[in-house]
Amino acid sequence: MNIKLLVMDVDGTLTDGKINMGPDGELFKSFDIKDGYAINEMLPANGIVPAIITGRTSSIVENRARELHITELHQGKHDKLETLLQLMQKYDCKRENVAYIGDDVLDIVCMEHCGLVGCPADSCRQVKEIAHYQCSRNGGDGAVREFVEYLLELK
Repeated sequence: MNIKLLVMDVDGTLTDGKINMGPDGELFKSFDIKDGYAINEMLPANGIVPAIITGRTSSIVENRARELHITELHQGKHDKLETLLQLMQKYDCKRENVAYIGDDVLDIVCMEHCGLVGCPADSCRQVKEIAHYQCSRNGGDGAVREFVEYLLELK
């Protein structure tokens, strides 16, 4: 399998899905350091572009993406499929060149257009039913690292 692009959801995938709010808005999100290593080190070393498509907009996610050198950050995307198709065109990818990891029903439309689909252990039932690989780890707890290791084994 020749994966060129890994597309990730944020809340429930790169994080545990909890949104910690204070009087001025979002306070913090927790990210797993093992996921960060996979994204920043393992993917580029294997010629795979990491991308984020998320429905929410957060300066916290922007900071994390910058830290991990993710240049394909797409926030506030309620039509995730449109963004996915644009990324596929930009990187000259066919379905079989794209992997996707997500956890909830909003991710399904994108998952149906990707060659390899993964999900965290605590994903919703509908996502688990279509995922090619179901991680043993939950979102925000190393699921992305586990999925990256799996897809690299397939290369």
